[in-house]
Amino acid sequence: MASALTVLFLGCWLAGQRGLSGQLPATRPSISASPTRVIAPGRVLTIRCQCQCKGRRLFLYKDGIKIRELDAAGDGGEFTIPSARREDGGIYSCRSRSRSEPPDWSDRNDIVQIFVAELIFRNPSISLSPSGGVALGGAVTIRCQGRHQNMRFLLYKDGNPNALQDMEPAGDLAEFPIRNVSWRHAGNYSCYYHHKLYPFIWSHPSDPVELVVAGGSEPSAAPGLTRAIIGRVNAVAAGLLLLLLAFVCYRRTRGSECPAQRGKG
Repeated sequence: MASALTVLFLGCWLAGQRGLSGQLPATRPSISASPTRVIAPGRVLTIRCQCQCKGRRLFLYKDGIKIRELDAAGDGGEFTIPSARREDGGIYSCRSRSRSEPPDWSDRNDIVQIFVAELIFRNPSISLSPSGGVALGGAVTIRCQGRHQNMRFLLYKDGNPNALQDMEPAGDLAEFPIRNVSWRHAGNYSCYYHHKLYPFIWSHPSDPVELVVAGGSEPSAAPGLTRAIIGRVNAVAAGLLLLLLAFVCYRRTRGSECPAQRGKG
């Protein structure tokens, strides 16, 4: 019920924010880098901004400054750097904009940090302690061990474009503890290291290690029933929201006639 009320209130607020036009704000694009967030000089780097933004214009920002733009396809667009240079490293984000006036801008998406570096050092090893599955609320430590001293280690999780943690251990072993493990911690992790004094000399990435949260992937004791209830509530909320927006659109198009009609009465 709370979910349905939230959707209705959101619909009313959006209608007010858009001047009762019934136009929903643009979805915020997601961003990713391919083949990886750490790339050797001279390699092809592709930055993808993904959104449902057909007919809109996509803008790519580097360190907060707009550097490129293109017309979005149905699911976004790609910006390609044919031969990455060291200066291409930085923090990237993207936005979309409507072609109508006044322009309707999306919020900026999450960032992705790109490093263009020489991948010279051999990849570190990575492991979990304890190994195997970890129970909800438990603790686990992700260990990354390099082959050199005086290194800075960075830990990444698949699906997240940015480093989760970084540290500079005294030796060649970095430990990343995770306390009070939850469902969101499940997934594949990898790590890199680079020299403290020479940040453009990196290792190759470690092999991934999978953190399994013991007990399955559903946080509910009765997932089927919960999904059914949530599905019905959301369906009702969506229907009411459509009716609300239809009414707003009707008032928008017919509102100018109402005073005259009242005058005739």
